[in-house]
Amino acid sequence: MAKNHVEEFREDLKEFHEITKKFYQKEITVPEYKSFSGGFGSYAQRGGEHNMLRLRLAGGELNKENVKFVADSVKKYNIDLVHFTTCQSIQLHNLTEASVCGLIEEAFDHGIITRGGGGDFPRNVMCSPLSGVEEGEYFDPLPYAKEAGDYLLGFIKKVKLPRKLKVCFTNSKKNETHATFRDLGFVAKENQTFDVYAAGGLGIKPKMGVCVAKDVEPSKILYYIKTMVDVFTEHGNYTNRAASRTRFLQDTLGVEGFINVYQEKLAYNLENEKLDINVKPDVINKTGDGEISNPRIIKQKQKGLYAVEYHPIGGNPNPEFFAKIYEVISNMKEVKLRITPDQGVYVINLTAAEAHRVLEATKDGANTLFERSTACVGATICQVGIGKSQALLDACIERVKQENFNDKVLPPIHISGCPSSCSAHQTGALGFRGGKKPTEDGPKFAFAVYEDGCELLGEENFGKEMGVMVEDDIPDFLVDIGKEVTSLGITYEEYRKEYPENLGKLAAKYL
Repeated sequence: MAKNHVEEFREDLKEFHEITKKFYQKEITVPEYKSFSGGFGSYAQRGGEHNMLRLRLAGGELNKENVKFVADSVKKYNIDLVHFTTCQSIQLHNLTEASVCGLIEEAFDHGIITRGGGGDFPRNVMCSPLSGVEEGEYFDPLPYAKEAGDYLLGFIKKVKLPRKLKVCFTNSKKNETHATFRDLGFVAKENQTFDVYAAGGLGIKPKMGVCVAKDVEPSKILYYIKTMVDVFTEHGNYTNRAASRTRFLQDTLGVEGFINVYQEKLAYNLENEKLDINVKPDVINKTGDGEISNPRIIKQKQKGLYAVEYHPIGGNPNPEFFAKIYEVISNMKEVKLRITPDQGVYVINLTAAEAHRVLEATKDGANTLFERSTACVGATICQVGIGKSQALLDACIERVKQENFNDKVLPPIHISGCPSSCSAHQTGALGFRGGKKPTEDGPKFAFAVYEDGCELLGEENFGKEMGVMVEDDIPDFLVDIGKEVTSLGITYEEYRKEYPENLGKLAAKYL
């Protein structure tokens, strides 16, 4: 991160310390603290006794120095909960007043800015996690994502946005970052340009993004970001937070009206601003030492090099993971970590021998597609959460393990504790959203069930809500699916294509 931003925002930390002290002395309320602390990437957890701190990492990338910083912080502050987010950030939980104030300073010392990690600010810029190393990618957008992240930090003190702004880049049809339905998304193309989508988003009243430009030269991306900020600040809703995200511009302006406003502002910026960038692609100067094969191994486009995938259950690595993995990779050249949008991590640029060591160090993670499910932190920690997402995921995994199903009999599920869709439940083959359901015994914790979401480029689809299921019934519902798919001798994906009506019949007895 640019040094000028670190120094620019460091001055703000004095106020963070002062307000945090007032909060822990009960001089200000939880809502009052939230409206302030979110802009520093920190929130009070449910109950108001501890804090969370979110480390923003452009494209989810950590170099070895970053890994060591997290490892040292875990040890120094006895951190017992670390969470990978679906926006490719790291959340450090259960922090005291002293530890959150110490950590935020030390993060800045290591070039990790938390400013704007929450609140109504430009958030962490996302990018396909295997950018630059993935076989078949159109080109590497990560250097542009980093430039975008640095540029967006400059708006934090200059512009008041109606709500948060999420910007992302994708390198292939996998569309892992949801570039076609974010506030602003850059979709890489085979001709080495981007198509640009805007005003999309998940949550209440989700919307696909609107294509506002095609075949954009990568050197021009900052004009499109500046234009989105301009349109959002000029036409966004500052009075009703429930209708203040960019996707609601499609309602207030109309789709064509939004495109016209965007294009008009873009033309002005292209003529009057000087925002061209010259980005040098990252070059990996490393050769391999053999071959290796494993379900968690991904062959990179660099001959002889590999990435290892690690997916801790629920996106919660053992806090000791960072010290463990740092010890393994500390002497390996050009090795980095990339957090994924589904709460996993890749360790990239490994030789076969190095990959073997990383595999051994990460063997406590998910072993099946289903265990790679995604869940937000949920109501035990989040102030606005309704459902206990992590507890539900644990219960589902434990129940499914008892059946010894073959891999791919069940898909990865997405569990959000509330309608905010922090686990992207609307994009999952099966998604669950926390709430409550009236029953003869009174209201019970429950989850709305969604089916057939898809994020793939050209096949994007938001899942359809099937109904609301009591929390305790969901593990059995999943087992019913697994048994039926197993009896047919196919995968879940094939099951949905060949027997499209069956899922509804299985769900009916629980809804």
